[in-house]
Amino acid sequence: MQNRRLMKLLPKWRLLTAMMIWLFAGGSLSAEPLEVQAITMPSADITLSFIVPGRIAEILVKEGDTVAKDQVLAKLDDAPERIQTQQLKIQATDRNKILSAEAEFAQKRVDLKKLKAARRKGAASDWEIEHMGLSVRIAELSLAAAKVEREQYQRRYAQALSQLERMRLASPSAGRVEKVFVEAGEAVEKLGPVIHVVKIDPLWLDVPVPLIHSAQLALGQTAVVTFPGEETGGLENARIIHVSSVADAASDTLRVRIEVANPEGRPAGERIIVGFPQVIVQDVGMDSQTQP
Repeated sequence: MQNRRLMKLLPKWRLLTAMMIWLFAGGSLSAEPLEVQAITMPSADITLSFIVPGRIAEILVKEGDTVAKDQVLAKLDDAPERIQTQQLKIQATDRNKILSAEAEFAQKRVDLKKLKAARRKGAASDWEIEHMGLSVRIAELSLAAAKVEREQYQRRYAQALSQLERMRLASPSAGRVEKVFVEAGEAVEKLGPVIHVVKIDPLWLDVPVPLIHSAQLALGQTAVVTFPGEETGGLENARIIHVSSVADAASDTLRVRIEVANPEGRPAGERIIVGFPQVIVQDVGMDSQTQP
């Protein structure tokens, strides 16, 4: 256990030792905010597919188009499914069979009541009463069956509507169409790529922060993102939205995700500099008097 602790502390002691040697050799220390290089990426990067096979009826967007959340981008040929859905709708909303069964049940109950009154006067037999009682029970069961049948049609209609929705491809996020893989008239397989949508406002950055500085960072803190061509040390224009729970042992870094607004529409994939004002590091530099 003690050996492990020593191994963890060893890199820090080496760093401190190097700094002391540097200072005795005429070096100097300056405090600067931590800055790390990173590459921007879309905050949403989605390749959309149909979950049922079929033939493309319409492609409603083209590459470069801006799309809204839930906007329909493409449709499969759904003519047979629509006809079936209309038939199921009629069956699901039709109450005639239930009304007929209710009337039959009510009539049988009235007949039984009259027959019982007739028996009290000696005008009907026990057999007739028993037979009419069974007729009432049959009519009651017929009414229950009619209700169950209508419920089944309603479920089948809902299922048909769901199937129609599966034949429409909607964007789950606002963004921009990056690529269209198919054309109208083409057949597509289940889960085959159809349209690629990206969202670049805001942009995301996964920043590899040195592990020794990561403890000073937390969700919601601000950061400074400097794009190519801009001067460093600008406004705090970004924020931390995620701090990884697992470090990269090979590089002694922790992934910190940054979100930055991108109203100008800068492309994802740029190499930028991320500054963390909360983290001050000591920059070791040589005194000008000791330099040759």
